[in-house]
Amino acid sequence: MQPQADLAIIGGSGLYALMDGLTGHKIDTPYGEPSDQIMITELGGRRVAFLPRHGRDHRHPPHLIPYRANLWALRSIGVRQILAPCAVGGLRPEHGPGSFVVPDQLVDRTSGRTQTFYDRGAVHVPFADPYCPAGRDTVLRTARKQGIAAHDGGTMVVVEGPRFSTRAESRWYADLGGTVINMTGHPEAVLARELALCYTAVALVTDYDAGVETGHGVVQEDVFRVFAENIATLRDLLLRTVAALPQERSCACPRSLDGIVLPIDLP
Repeated sequence: MQPQADLAIIGGSGLYALMDGLTGHKIDTPYGEPSDQIMITELGGRRVAFLPRHGRDHRHPPHLIPYRANLWALRSIGVRQILAPCAVGGLRPEHGPGSFVVPDQLVDRTSGRTQTFYDRGAVHVPFADPYCPAGRDTVLRTARKQGIAAHDGGTMVVVEGPRFSTRAESRWYADLGGTVINMTGHPEAVLARELALCYTAVALVTDYDAGVETGHGVVQEDVFRVFAENIATLRDLLLRTVAALPQERSCACPRSLDGIVLPIDLP
């Protein structure tokens, strides 16, 4: 019997488990296997799915994550709202390690990643505002109640990776208006939109990107260390946000595909 959930958390680097009592399910998709089993539990009267973005053993680097399989699998079990925590680098001095950002814009600087489910037909999905406004509002209100200083808005620049940026690149991204930088926010966000899902990024700043400071630049050890230092706060924020998210979707996300003839049947 197919498992069911209506809300999901896609966990990023360092967030390979969310809570106890999770039951794992193997989900097949037309796009191959997801990053890992989908873990499901009940929280606050809602069925919540958890999917580690890189796999529990971090076997998928950012440019090889099976993004289409992940999003398709979640929709196929009933998920319609997604919280997407991720580790990011700060492109501005005011966004230092340990701070939280709830971005409202995205700039794609990846290359070579498959970023659509629609390989035929005229399917042009609106993406002017990449993130769910209701989800963003809920995260910010929840953070305020917890006393967490979460920055409202900002542009997430998504780069191909797996290398970190040069100093010149990160200064360029900041000059173009970037707020934070990461490697996994795209095509995850647009694939969610193509499935008419609500998608909200919750960014934890783990480092200053290379162009912001004059030290040794970004190293993986520092990223994982800062994420680990803030994992309890992030986990609490996510779980409280799950309980606060409205079950009825009144935002524009469910209507993203209205009036479009799709070349495939959605699950």
